[in-house]
Amino acid sequence: MTALQSAKGARPEGATTDEEAAIAVQKMFDEIAPQYDRANHILSMGMDRVWWSSTARFFDATLKQPQSRVLDLCCGTADMTAALLARRHANAESILAVDFSHEMIERGRIKMQGKPVEFIEADALNLPIADASLDLVVSAFGFRNLADYNAGLREIRRVLKPGGRIGILDFSMPPAPLKQMYRLYFRHVLPHIGGMISGSQDSYAYLPASVERFPAPKDFLRMMEAASFHETRWQPYLFGIAGLWSATAL
Repeated sequence: MTALQSAKGARPEGATTDEEAAIAVQKMFDEIAPQYDRANHILSMGMDRVWWSSTARFFDATLKQPQSRVLDLCCGTADMTAALLARRHANAESILAVDFSHEMIERGRIKMQGKPVEFIEADALNLPIADASLDLVVSAFGFRNLADYNAGLREIRRVLKPGGRIGILDFSMPPAPLKQMYRLYFRHVLPHIGGMISGSQDSYAYLPASVERFPAPKDFLRMMEAASFHETRWQPYLFGIAGLWSATAL
């Protein structure tokens, strides 16, 4: 079985169906929301801020167009939203920010209070957004948690205009020899530290498993092409520990 066939989507421990996986992920993020930002900054050694900024800068041309409609998908506590907003035209359309974790999105609302952001609590696989209505969809460290990656790509393609852009910022497994050190950190160090900060070691044990399950960069590019995207590209960050997949909607 190929990586494209086996990695349908996120599967937290004990989940056997898409519905069970979605419920488990939602519950997990609701649980860790109070310490989510702090844990992320510590565990990434501050690199998360650099990656959000780099991703927003990559889509500068679209963000600078006042009439462009932009969605931060799986927005969490809205750090990617803030990075996108920082590059927006002063009189631009509000950014849409979607997440299905109530606790995460409520923290995003507080963080972005008074800013031109419209928060929507919704499932990324069933967006309450019209067909072909968006110019840019970005997802930072959230797409990997969807129960069905192909369905997620199809839903993003549905809401994008032809010529619209997609950006998926997420972790990946770097090549050897860094892969071995990275796996050691992810499996043994990260769950312990993340568990101490958040109070939920199970949630941070899920993280390395979800990264290892996620398709390799070249495989995910092929999945994007199968979902009617072209001009696909993978931009690695920090030796491939994370990276940005980008493409254009056909």
